[in-house]
Amino acid sequence: MALLRHPWILLLLPVLTCVQGALRASKQDLKVHLNEQSSFSLSLTEPLPKNAIVTIDVQHPDLLSASPSNFSIIADKTEEQIIHVKGLSAGHSVVSANVTPSNITDFSEAFVRVTIEKSDVLYHFSAVVGWIYFLAWSVSFYPQIYINYKRKSVVGLNFDYLSLNLVGFVMYALFNCGLFWISEIENQYFERYPKGLNPVQINDIFFSLHAVFATSITIGQCFIYEIGNQRVSTTARIIHGIFAIFILISLILSGVKTIQWLDFLYYCSYVKLCITLIKYVPQAFYNYRRKSTVGWSIGNIFLDFTGGILSMLQMILNAYNYDDWESIFGDPTKFGLGFFSVAFDVFFIIQHYILYRNRVDYTVLPGHCQEEPESTSCNA
Repeated sequence: MALLRHPWILLLLPVLTCVQGALRASKQDLKVHLNEQSSFSLSLTEPLPKNAIVTIDVQHPDLLSASPSNFSIIADKTEEQIIHVKGLSAGHSVVSANVTPSNITDFSEAFVRVTIEKSDVLYHFSAVVGWIYFLAWSVSFYPQIYINYKRKSVVGLNFDYLSLNLVGFVMYALFNCGLFWISEIENQYFERYPKGLNPVQINDIFFSLHAVFATSITIGQCFIYEIGNQRVSTTARIIHGIFAIFILISLILSGVKTIQWLDFLYYCSYVKLCITLIKYVPQAFYNYRRKSTVGWSIGNIFLDFTGGILSMLQMILNAYNYDDWESIFGDPTKFGLGFFSVAFDVFFIIQHYILYRNRVDYTVLPGHCQEEPESTSCNA
């Protein structure tokens, strides 16, 4: 009687009863060397009620070939089908499967992201370079912490730079932790980029949380060591206020579901991007005004310089190995930020060793002044 009252159910029954399990690939990511072959398999989780045809689609056929290009699925069987792929040119491609008729199985997971590389040696060398610059950037916080401890003073370390650095790394940590650990946000990412990879790796989590910790330690030193006449400037307070309002509005919009939480995390990353562009300016100007780099660790700069150079080197190696120069010139943000940071590091090195090389650390002398050598406020 229920079927008679709702005849539209009869129209849905063939669809509901025909969908059987899913067609899945044995792996989602595959690496192939240029002019060499590799393979993956496609299999059903459950048998199909009738025969079907599977067609293999290659996103960039000039980069990759696949065989067979199609095959048949026999009803009531779940045999695996091996798909062979050959790298024709370096780059990235996606191999996906389409089933006809399309309503008898789910084939949304029947795809493989394929990377075609020129050299396995370059791949491993790039990985080593990546770990070295990761370590260099991670260790770069500690020379400044040590010099503050040794001098028992933070005079020479600009507070605007510190405050911007902390906010930037907090935003970066929020983005990484949210996208890596919160399944709801990760699902939103894959809904938006169904064949993409989660861009956040475990080393990104470690670096961002460690950066927040190390920067917080440095800020904590400002409360126990001599600070001279330093404070966070009005300009920096205004910048922090603008960022706070932007993040608060984004948070409210996410809470009322006007935007997705993934968008909120992207907005946090945009704040980090802006801070990276401006955070070195206060310290560079502060050194210029004091005509000194005393209190500003040159060890921090050398490590940051090393990390920036190696980061750009890795991007160039990967672009060559995968013939993917668009990753640099098509989307220059990451490369540009690395270059911008390295440029400031070079400027700091010039300040330290050329412009202000005749420097005296007055904070370690008896009766020292609290900040600049020309200051008249000295300790007895």
